[in-house]
Amino acid sequence: MIDQLRPYYGFTKMPFGKELAPSQLHHHKKQLEVIARLSWCVSERGIGMLTGEVGAGKTVAVRAVVAGLDQLNHKIIYIGNPTMGQKGIYSMIVHTLGGVPRFNRATLIPQTMDLLAAEENERGRQTILIVDEAHLLEYDQLEEIRLLTNADMDSRSALTVILIGQPTLRHQVKLGKFAALDQRIMVKANLEGMTRQDTKDYIAHHLAFAGRSDPLFSDEAIEAIHHNSRGLPRGINNLAIQALIANYISKGTIVDRKAAEQAITELGADDKVIMQ
Repeated sequence: MIDQLRPYYGFTKMPFGKELAPSQLHHHKKQLEVIARLSWCVSERGIGMLTGEVGAGKTVAVRAVVAGLDQLNHKIIYIGNPTMGQKGIYSMIVHTLGGVPRFNRATLIPQTMDLLAAEENERGRQTILIVDEAHLLEYDQLEEIRLLTNADMDSRSALTVILIGQPTLRHQVKLGKFAALDQRIMVKANLEGMTRQDTKDYIAHHLAFAGRSDPLFSDEAIEAIHHNSRGLPRGINNLAIQALIANYISKGTIVDRKAAEQAITELGADDKVIMQ
């Protein structure tokens, strides 16, 4: 079915996918503000925290931050699944920095600290640890990450940290036992859904990269997609693709409200917010 959509709509490639390079991604105002704040956090070698609902574009925003860095002067360590325990995080850092993780935790910790210091002092590179799904981190793991930033008597850290997680992470660090970490977080950003105009621009942006610069979605279809996705990019992507399929099946030329509502039904969205 997907292969048939490209010639039908005249796409050079399928829109609403994940394969766009960072420079080709669409960025709305709220996301640009998040990118700017996290970029500043990186320049200050601090701890940054980005929260938002599932599908809000958090990882995309961090990808943009990374893309704006001089790759020769920065070493990126990305942990996509943090449910690896305390030792697992140390081992990931050591492995990424070119070492062989030591078996015992008592020797693994100083090994990690030595490699972080060497990355900066010998290679002149700033190490940035990005932890996705950080709301899954346990207390001990968060404490270990904080302690890794405590080099040189709190004057300069060899490790910059960006925590990415769902809104529960924001509430979690406010608990009393996380007071030390909470005080160390330099940037606390929350990524919300896009406005209706942002959604319209987002759809147009992805269609343009697929070879369609003309309006392919009607205003009513965009309105329905926006309301049911709540302006969250992943939801927009899913609904837009499903609407394209529905429109193709009915042999339509413009993706209209009917195609959008069919997409909403197919994906099990809340019927109460379908535009009347």
